[in-house]
Amino acid sequence: MRQEKRELIDKVAARRAKVGVVGLGYVGLPLSMAFGEAGFSVLGLDIDARKVESIGRGECYFRHLDGAPLSRLVESGRLEASLDFSRAAQLDCVVICVPTPLTRQREPDMRFIVETAQALAPHVRRDQLFVLESTTWPGTTEEVVKPILESGGLRAGVDFHLAFSPEREDPGSHASTAVPKVVGGLSPDCLEIACALYASVVPRVVPVSSTRAAEMTKLLENIFRAVNIALVNELKMLCERMSIDVWEIVAAAATKGFGFMPFEPGPGLGGHCIPIDPFYLTWKAREFEMQTRFIELAGEINAQMPRYVVQRTQDALNARSQSLKGAQILVLGVAYKRDVDDLRESPALKVIELLTEAGARVRYHDPLVPQIGALRRHQLDMASVPLDDDALSSADAVMILTDHSDVDYARVVRQARLVIDTRNATHGLGGGDRVVKA
Repeated sequence: MRQEKRELIDKVAARRAKVGVVGLGYVGLPLSMAFGEAGFSVLGLDIDARKVESIGRGECYFRHLDGAPLSRLVESGRLEASLDFSRAAQLDCVVICVPTPLTRQREPDMRFIVETAQALAPHVRRDQLFVLESTTWPGTTEEVVKPILESGGLRAGVDFHLAFSPEREDPGSHASTAVPKVVGGLSPDCLEIACALYASVVPRVVPVSSTRAAEMTKLLENIFRAVNIALVNELKMLCERMSIDVWEIVAAAATKGFGFMPFEPGPGLGGHCIPIDPFYLTWKAREFEMQTRFIELAGEINAQMPRYVVQRTQDALNARSQSLKGAQILVLGVAYKRDVDDLRESPALKVIELLTEAGARVRYHDPLVPQIGALRRHQLDMASVPLDDDALSSADAVMILTDHSDVDYARVVRQARLVIDTRNATHGLGGGDRVVKA
């Protein structure tokens, strides 16, 4: 074993290694805190001055995260944040957690990975470890990140170490430190060092044969969910025509205990992973003259769900001799999932746009999202309204798009004239034909 490699592994084991996390978003901030709580000195790097300043004050900018650990880490000096990427030269291990969105043409948008690698490249030194966590197409670590980091003359896998480990953050649910970590290295030495780093913060490390294998693992995880959600969403539309409750069917099938995994239908897909990541593989597959038909079909089905929800709302209003145009609609929940403040790719935003285009007057209530501003692909400017009896009773329809835990759905059913429930939040609460599952 090369002496320098042994020294880095020993520094990691003794928590003397300095760890940097680039990108302090939904993945990077919890990861920074995890490394800090494990005893490392952590430097977070980001181009967003507001995030850096917030961390400097010991304040957490994500509502679903407990801010107390962050405050303690900052106060103790174990965690700090900076805009200065030249400080990467001081670090022993650098983990990259930047966004990987899609372009308007639904192709991979690699600019954040490229710009981050370019910002780090002048500061690469011998025996550093760089790990990419951003979800991307198989080959990105070798074909995109490696050449940029090598631009200063040092060689990945020889002079410094390079690996890929897909993020498995689940905002508001499983802590990232409780989930096993898949790791692929550019070389056996790269793999060993990266595994040693993650073994300090997660219960189990799963090494795979290459960075490409690790990149593909993450895509499989997300594609599996996307395809199965599309399946149950398609069944939901069929069940509605057949006057069958799809949630009852899913719950009944789940009692089998083997050979079946329950997935819940909804108003569409949200977050980063499921609506976006599968299309990184469809893009890469074209290079190999292959069409990923399951992925593309699943995307089509899931993408049409907001329109289906609006159509069901229009039908329900029509049945009450009322038009969607001019109707007052109260939307409950705009975050993409229960009990988080995350708006990324939220189907609620598309539903609100479609309702507005149809002439409806839309308001929303979300205890975790006080304001919706101008977002990518959405030009909305709205503030959350109080969920009082007047708001419920005055609406022509109340649409449950995100089923946050602290909403009293029994009260919603009692007060609302019409409830459009896309999450089965009103199950067992009565309401008769005033509650429409969509």
